[in-house]
Amino acid sequence: MGTEFIFLGLSDNSQLQVPLFLVFLLIYLITLLGNLVIITVTCADPCLHTPMYFFLSNLSLTDICCTSIIIPKLLRIFLSGDNTISYVGCLVQLYFFIGVASIEAFLLSTRAYDRYVSVCHPLHYLLIMNQRFCFLLAAASWITGFLNSVVFTASVSRLSFCASNMINHFFCELIPLLKLSCTDTSGPETMMFLDAIVIGMPIFLVILTSYIYIISAILRIRSAEGKHKAFSTCSSHLTVISVYYLSVLSMYLRPTSTYSHKQGKILSVVYTTVTPMLNPLIYSLRNKEVKNALKKIIGK
Repeated sequence: MGTEFIFLGLSDNSQLQVPLFLVFLLIYLITLLGNLVIITVTCADPCLHTPMYFFLSNLSLTDICCTSIIIPKLLRIFLSGDNTISYVGCLVQLYFFIGVASIEAFLLSTRAYDRYVSVCHPLHYLLIMNQRFCFLLAAASWITGFLNSVVFTASVSRLSFCASNMINHFFCELIPLLKLSCTDTSGPETMMFLDAIVIGMPIFLVILTSYIYIISAILRIRSAEGKHKAFSTCSSHLTVISVYYLSVLSMYLRPTSTYSHKQGKILSVVYTTVTPMLNPLIYSLRNKEVKNALKKIIGK
């Protein structure tokens, strides 16, 4: 086994390196700015010390972590052409990526449940979504996410990479590493499929069920304006969640034998860069409460 891997990257066209660098730099800066704004205003304004914004600030932190794990290294590849990563560095990147991606999935489900309680059980909202319960949900998301990552990282560390050290991807993702291995990968593949079924699908069903109840409650709103506003917010949330989950599940809920490197790169760009950039725009920056809190901070 070699001491380093070589990324083949998004494109081998040298003329695209600078444009791609600028695009991903812009995405990274927008992601950092948007998510840092959410975290800052949530911490600074007492009016936003609610379960909804508590979970959103956690989600923003995972978005910052996700992009910071991948994009800085990708930008370096575009700019300097240094597309190597050490074996240990690859395992570290894989560990944190799977961990953060798992945490984000759990947080999206807690956020959906929070909105369900808020819309369908408003009189019991503060009783159900109390501070202790919210903290436990967030802590469980972070702990379970990183524990889930330990299992996959440990399984990959036992693989041998004797045939080639060239990863046909732009970061150390699980499936490209399994495709590269020259040893039996049936164990990690089975774990990956079971993880998607046992953890991924139930989380998606929790989100879907929560929004079904939310939509049914919205339909009972008599005011046309209130109904339109609620549907607008709900549909934008569902769009981001659907894009994230469908791209992740389509990546991991199929045999590695059918894996396409080109399609895999596109799906990876969606859930590692596009979704983290859109989350703050969709969830909070269109929200009047966040805008007012931001105006207060700027005014001070």
